[in-house]
Amino acid sequence: MTISWLKLSTWELELESTAFATDNRWSNHDMDPTPLRFRTWSNIAVWEVASSMLAIGLSWRQALPAIVVAYCITAVPILLTGTIGTRLRVPFSVLSRSSFGFWFSYFPVITRGIIAMSWFGIQTYNGSECIYQMLKAIWPSIANIPNHIPASSNTTSVGMMCYLFYWLLQFPFMLLSPQKIRYLFMVKGVIVPFAWLAMVIWAFIKVPPSVGLFSQHAVLQGSDLSWAWLTALNSALSLYCGYAVNIADFTRYATHERAQYSQAIIIPVAFTLCSFAGLAVTSAGIVLYGSALWDPLQLINQWDNRAAAFFASFAFLLTTIGTNISANALVAANDLTVCFPKYINIRRGQVICAFIGGWAFCPWEVLAKASGFLSFLSGYTIFIGPFVGIMIADYWLIHRGKIDVPAMYQVDGRYRYTFGVNWRALVTLVICIVPAMPGLVHSIEPSIDVGGIYNLFAIGWIFGCFWSAFVVYYVLSTLFPARGTYVEKAVLPDDVIPPSTSCDCTDEDVEKLDKGNVTPEAVY
Repeated sequence: MTISWLKLSTWELELESTAFATDNRWSNHDMDPTPLRFRTWSNIAVWEVASSMLAIGLSWRQALPAIVVAYCITAVPILLTGTIGTRLRVPFSVLSRSSFGFWFSYFPVITRGIIAMSWFGIQTYNGSECIYQMLKAIWPSIANIPNHIPASSNTTSVGMMCYLFYWLLQFPFMLLSPQKIRYLFMVKGVIVPFAWLAMVIWAFIKVPPSVGLFSQHAVLQGSDLSWAWLTALNSALSLYCGYAVNIADFTRYATHERAQYSQAIIIPVAFTLCSFAGLAVTSAGIVLYGSALWDPLQLINQWDNRAAAFFASFAFLLTTIGTNISANALVAANDLTVCFPKYINIRRGQVICAFIGGWAFCPWEVLAKASGFLSFLSGYTIFIGPFVGIMIADYWLIHRGKIDVPAMYQVDGRYRYTFGVNWRALVTLVICIVPAMPGLVHSIEPSIDVGGIYNLFAIGWIFGCFWSAFVVYYVLSTLFPARGTYVEKAVLPDDVIPPSTSCDCTDEDVEKLDKGNVTPEAVY
């Protein structure tokens, strides 16, 4: 006798009446364009990147301009791709079909999903360190609890306890819908800036800027200084330009297109201020503790004030939870949903991410042993850059915003291109990624000398995004246009299913619409 929950059919999702695809092999409710009632968003690890710039030999005078330039540049692709999300109301995993082709779109989707689940585990481990600092602030004796886990496990009894606590604390937030999780970000946006401001004040009181921040100078010169500055610029770019790929997963829920325009101001200003806090506190740490503690939790670990340590760690705990859900869990969930829409929705996808990324991935083992894999994760921007460049060029320059949304849900629709592959995107990826691959190999295995070509990898985002977007993909698509993908006017979700009545039709009505047998007015 077979247990019912072991049957695959038990886990099939019910085909929603609003589904654009008449077969749930290609879509489900969470993949469909966002209906009006869910458009509720009104606006949409900076510290460590800024602090690490001091550790590589830059002074604040070189690091801060790199940060300002990076976040001003960052705002542009995020705003461009975010606007696409507000117009088309689809996640990246569906949006990519219009530029990569129906089948080839699974390459950026799967790539992004694997990376997101990997980073989810690492961020969860970072969150467990916040838990440790908070518990140590309350009960200092926790640092003396004996370890009963073998050293070969690369963790300790206390470390595993804190990891479990954090995982359990984070898990309920992953069960919330994307519409409700915004409240977490609102709380985070209020508490965290005050905590960071308090840390800056502490830094300036303990070490006056004339002694700490303003007295430090770069230890690099000449070309080494130039390449270090470009590398710092690329690091800051890659940190949040990854959101240029993910942002449509969130802006699809925006109340209207203008709701996400504030990012053009918030990103450069807020992120620069946060980065300055990291620079100021790390500079104070250099004077007080003799080394650049770019990890804020390592710096907090040096404090004697237990109340300050607790609240500072709590602020970083909120930051880690918010970042882990928005940048990793929801991203992986969207990608799992598009790969298995018959069985997985966003909630189930996040649960799968929590177990695979949080436990099967064993981040404590990876952080201890797999330095090569960590280098690969850090170098993923050589892939993400071209993804963003292709999407921006395709939507804004090639198709000029005229996209057929229903066709993105049709396996044999206009975005099939050539056997499901847009060869222009494929050629662009090859041209833009291959030159940076030797640098990626060197970062994974430093004993392999690749010479000066390593610098292309060091500026992978700058090279990959702009080269692919404005040169290769644009030229190929202009010389060899995919005429079958062009439409005279954008076909948007609300044009097919009016928002006021999107929930009143039946499966049969949707099927008629998809086949073109009737007009929307006839159905409603």
